[in-house]
Amino acid sequence: MNGYAGKILRVNLTRKRISIIKTKRYQKWIGGHGMGSAIFWDLVKDKTIDGFDPKNVLTLMTSPLTGTLTPAAAGRTEIQGIGVQSYPIGWFTRSNFGGRFGTNLRFAGWDGIVIEGKADRPVWIDIRDRDVKIRDCSSLSLWGKNTWECQEIIWDFVAGKSAGKIAGGGFTKWMAPRARGGRTTQRPAVLTIGPAGENLSRMACLIHDASNSSGQGGFGGVWGSKNLKAVSVIGTGSIRIADPKGLIKARLWQMKNYGFDLDNLEGKKFGQEFYSPPVPLHLWAKGRPDVEQRPQACAGCHSGCRARFKDRLGNESSCIATIFYFDARSHEIQRKASDLVNRYGVNAVDALWGLIYLKLLNQFGLLTSEGIPECPLDFYDYGSLEFAEQFIKMIAYRNDGKGKKSQFGDDIAEGFVRAAKKWGRLEEDLKSGMLLFPHWGIGFHKEPRAQVYWGYGSILGDRDINEHSIDALQFYISGSKVKAGEAVKIMTDKMVPFQGDMRMLDFSTKNIYSNHMAKLVAWHRHYTRFWKQSMLFCDFRWPDFINLYRSDKIGSTGTAEPRFLKAVTGKRMSFLDGIDLGKKIWNLDNAIWTLQGRHRNMVHFADFIYTQDGGAITKPRLPGMEDGEWDYYDYCSRSLDKKKFEEFKTRFYELEGWDKKTGWPRRNTLKSLGLGYVADELKRKGRLGSG
Repeated sequence: MNGYAGKILRVNLTRKRISIIKTKRYQKWIGGHGMGSAIFWDLVKDKTIDGFDPKNVLTLMTSPLTGTLTPAAAGRTEIQGIGVQSYPIGWFTRSNFGGRFGTNLRFAGWDGIVIEGKADRPVWIDIRDRDVKIRDCSSLSLWGKNTWECQEIIWDFVAGKSAGKIAGGGFTKWMAPRARGGRTTQRPAVLTIGPAGENLSRMACLIHDASNSSGQGGFGGVWGSKNLKAVSVIGTGSIRIADPKGLIKARLWQMKNYGFDLDNLEGKKFGQEFYSPPVPLHLWAKGRPDVEQRPQACAGCHSGCRARFKDRLGNESSCIATIFYFDARSHEIQRKASDLVNRYGVNAVDALWGLIYLKLLNQFGLLTSEGIPECPLDFYDYGSLEFAEQFIKMIAYRNDGKGKKSQFGDDIAEGFVRAAKKWGRLEEDLKSGMLLFPHWGIGFHKEPRAQVYWGYGSILGDRDINEHSIDALQFYISGSKVKAGEAVKIMTDKMVPFQGDMRMLDFSTKNIYSNHMAKLVAWHRHYTRFWKQSMLFCDFRWPDFINLYRSDKIGSTGTAEPRFLKAVTGKRMSFLDGIDLGKKIWNLDNAIWTLQGRHRNMVHFADFIYTQDGGAITKPRLPGMEDGEWDYYDYCSRSLDKKKFEEFKTRFYELEGWDKKTGWPRRNTLKSLGLGYVADELKRKGRLGSG
């Protein structure tokens, strides 16, 4: 099995039992999300359970490319299970994170981890190659520690407090994780929860190293409900590659033909395309800190999008984790606030928009309205580090942020949409746009009224998609050397099997409810379900659609992904084969949502998306055909038409082969994808689409 360790670790916390699932059983799904969904389907018989139920099964899956030389595809891990963050139902959902956890897992001889049950006391999982132990947290006093403290304690426990440690936290000496086995200079890769997870906050994250986080889904809270503090893994093995020489050639080919040129950079700010140089992806209000720094990358990546600073503030924080507390009074406070969300294990997106929601309620004199418990926050102190820390601790500890009981703190730890519902404000604040949580109770990210593929993909799925495949259009191509028509043609020519339909990227108001847009959303769902979430190509670096270092501006996507997969596994799989498998995975996920209670009538945005325009939040410029000419336009100053969106849903369901009245999968569609057994289960539950 080239590219595979051959085994998936299965941990039953209730029985304290360690067992093995043979990877070969799920190899047809290739890796990552596909394997995770298939395992969840098999092991969770009742798909209607709550995310906090001990019967909820979580999967941590790698791909055949994890731990290899494949650029920007070697360091990510996919996590799945029933989440607790979304509203009104905690959907079966996903998240992933980078760093070195997945790589160590593979070097330890595992393709993934399956976690089920609930421990009778707080525990952590200690993986050292093939040796696995469920350890009690009490001996190391791990429960109650923040995410950084927990990792440091485990590092010292596994490696020894003085095992080659040097000033600055590095390591130089070899160590043997087991009494008999290989050696390494690495220290364990630890994935852990902080106080937010321990206290079952629905906004709790999983954190690895300084700031690699599994943010959406509330999986930190799910781990807390299972009494699982951390998973530590260190591996000394290797991965069997089908064609090592071919893999090296593929990486050199990608670098030579599509890589960035340090002597002639197209852009010096952070980027979201393959050819981006190592520039930190941070959004602190005052820009780059005036501190000595160096780039930091996930294992095997060619382009470090994170940074490590000499003063250690904000290390590895990126994107939304750095934009949190944008109104901090100083650069230093904002960087420290970024560290706080990571230390306590809190979802930065929900914290960002939740704090803005509370600020607006206070500004308009509504925070003292009937039904809202007393708020412990003093908004005269807004912008200080003390204010940010109190707010984060309220979410993490369900109290006033200073150690005392608080109904308000307990309410917001349930998530701001649930809190607004309890306070009697949900309908009003979702209509006005004061509560910026547009789909499934998840915080605002990209503008769904302009970048409609983002909003549609989110509401038709289970979470904010957080997939930047097409996002480069607004950041790097609009206004650049690539004209709108040229950019659209290059990208749509790669979108098999819909290639050549340029109207798929026409964001004009007259086109956003069309069958062309339905095809774009479907393609994006299928591409990301396989190439990004199953093969784990990095979301910021792939796809390589448009490459400004080439005279023809045509990137490597469509050719590169299958080439790397073949070199690693020996498997001949075309780009379209991957899209088709992504469609199969997407349909399996929809079947799970259907069993959870999904119906077409539930699939709608928050009211402000239909009643308010988006011009005040972001202003991306997107391609559109107006009066027969392609150009880049600002499409933010519009709202979505609710009736036309319903028409769009019908087109999308018909395109996917789902029942247009219910949104449920149909037997013929599932059978054509090799999912006849899924159709049988849906029929037994009375939730199989007609036709």
